[in-house]
Amino acid sequence: MKIYHHIDEFTPLKNAVVTIGTFDGVHIGHRKIIARLKELAEVAGGETVILTFFPHPRMILHPEDENIKLITTIAEKAELMEQLGVDHLIITPFSRDFSNQSAEEYIRDILVKKIGIKTIVIGYDHRFGKDRKGGLDDLLRLASEYDFEVLEIPEQDINDVAISSTRIRTALLDGQIDIANECLGYPFFITGKVIRGDQLGRQLGYPTANLMLEERYKLIPSDGIYAVRVKVEGKEYKGMAYIGHRPTVNGMTRNIEVNIFDFNADIYNKQLRMEFLHFVREDIRFASLDELVVQLGKDKEDVLALLVLDNPQFNT
Repeated sequence: MKIYHHIDEFTPLKNAVVTIGTFDGVHIGHRKIIARLKELAEVAGGETVILTFFPHPRMILHPEDENIKLITTIAEKAELMEQLGVDHLIITPFSRDFSNQSAEEYIRDILVKKIGIKTIVIGYDHRFGKDRKGGLDDLLRLASEYDFEVLEIPEQDINDVAISSTRIRTALLDGQIDIANECLGYPFFITGKVIRGDQLGRQLGYPTANLMLEERYKLIPSDGIYAVRVKVEGKEYKGMAYIGHRPTVNGMTRNIEVNIFDFNADIYNKQLRMEFLHFVREDIRFASLDELVVQLGKDKEDVLALLVLDNPQFNT
């Protein structure tokens, strides 16, 4: 897959089969649309093009809203789309100037001149251009003038996409990892750099890798203990993750850390990926560190049982 970080980097194609959207999460609803895009491109002998935006339009149009959290970062989104076999991903910087184009300017200058669309796959409710006044009717009106075909994604499919995105975000914030993963079609994951902590986990007999996420807009699941799969330096491990403020020691900051089982390498400053497989329990305050250690032992047993039950290969 070729990735372009500005529309001006893209050379117009002779037969571009295009769809547009934020595709946050690249979940099962999005995958259905992408599969349709690929089918159309194959029949037409064309190439698939996805036009997406970064920052997310809501971040620019509503900068006062600090609660905007996304399921995937832009890098994660690109990775997932590449796995699905998309030919071209255009990541257009979203700005107020960009949003102020008229619907006809957007179609003529972006879709036709910059991309070279021959087919566009779009939902009935997709809006674009100044004040979001452009839509499906404008595309249908201009299709014959600019020689492209418009295919509408059925309303039910679009509703499924919207429902899935909302359901995933809600599930993650409620610790319902199983529901989120079912809607995503893959395990929800976060990627971050391993940083030095205060070594409390090591003192308790459960050393942890502390993660720092670079993107503040990345959605983080609810506080608690999770069964996870950890990928670091090309290898895969079982692990027990913790998200929370460490109330037993009156912690002030929210931590993301993972106890990687059967692992003792130095991975400070390395990139680590953590895939969330199961929620184990909520974060709670214990009366003493001794009580916490006893509970961590039980948590590890629960995590191992879940991972082996979930995927027998972890038993090897």
